[in-house]
Amino acid sequence: MFEQFLTKLRKYEIRMRKAVNSERHGNFHSVFKGSGLEFDDLRQYQYGDDVRAIDWNTSAKGHGTYVKIFKEEKEQTVFFMVDVSASQEVGDASRLKIDASKEICGVLTLAAIQEASRVGLLCFSDQKERYIRPSDGMKHGYGLLSELFKLQPESPRTNLSESILLALNILRRRSLVFLISDFIDTNYEHNLKALARKHDLVVIHVHDQRETNLPRLGILPVYDAERQSRVWVNTSSPRYRTQMRERFAKRRLELERLCRQNRANYLSLDAREDYVPALIRLFRVRRYVKGAM
Repeated sequence: MFEQFLTKLRKYEIRMRKAVNSERHGNFHSVFKGSGLEFDDLRQYQYGDDVRAIDWNTSAKGHGTYVKIFKEEKEQTVFFMVDVSASQEVGDASRLKIDASKEICGVLTLAAIQEASRVGLLCFSDQKERYIRPSDGMKHGYGLLSELFKLQPESPRTNLSESILLALNILRRRSLVFLISDFIDTNYEHNLKALARKHDLVVIHVHDQRETNLPRLGILPVYDAERQSRVWVNTSSPRYRTQMRERFAKRRLELERLCRQNRANYLSLDAREDYVPALIRLFRVRRYVKGAM
């Protein structure tokens, strides 16, 4: 089974790389290149230099005005946060939200490893389900994918706020963070803002049509996997169906706005759709934004 999973990831990664590396879309490497800067050297101020780069301590010695030169950090860390709580066990039997989430994480892991990035993983529910320290190399990447594939969560619940706080404590240096979740939780906004301020954040919001468009089957028992309880709902009720759609639309809009306000990338994905074109569009946006910086 893992070999089939890996074969599928490789196929999608190659497909994505070819599209992004085409002349029209640009260079795939730009997606994962380091976003942090470190001090390299000093040189004399030249007309047109940014005054914010002036080293006032050195300039104050009276030998001229000097500016700091920074270089891009060569060692980029790509860190994946994957929600594995029970609310992710929703969807078609052959294609749950958790399946899509693991695949997306896997494809991006292969891509990042190919670009010589250090890759790490945090799978979470309302606790740390699995943590893999960032490292590089294909052997490490395959080990990470194996752990992700076989993971069976211990807790059904979600706590996004505490999981984000854990990631903030783990990641000491600025990293590229992919947060993959259905975001069915509350009171995580403050920590999400902190994560976006400290790191280069990409939010991938995975959802399923059943969250907005249940089949009209009358009164049915619906099982809440996180609360481990059953409630009866009228799936044919126009009011209930409208409330479902409105709740989801509001949650998605608020999350998208939060990301935009804090300079994080936001991507909304239906678990049953082909996610490769959406990732290609995301990378194209990131390349343009990086090129403008």
